[in-house]
Amino acid sequence: MSNMPKDLDVAKRAKVIEWLKTEVIDQVSRLFKALWEGSTSRVSDSLASLIMSSYILGRRLGISYRDLDDALLEKLKKHRQEGHQLEDWYQDISALEEHMRKR
Repeated sequence: MSNMPKDLDVAKRAKVIEWLKTEVIDQVSRLFKALWEGSTSRVSDSLASLIMSSYILGRRLGISYRDLDDALLEKLKKHRQEGHQLEDWYQDISALEEHMRKR
């Protein structure tokens, strides 16, 4: 247990959440720049960082990694059932759903 006073702990948690929100925005910016430059390695790195920041932000907001995975799987299932364009054109939705289930 932390020796930090409760009000300082709450302030620290709020500050971390705000910082993580800026990380998500920063990674989106880096992704767009990497796309513009055509750098596959930078696109991959930016996407990985964006996913990582999103998971950690969710955790800081009280959403477990498992719950986030479950929410993603539910969203994929819904999009697949509703005939999302990416599913109709490329089967991206079912491919990601299968990948998530095999992990």
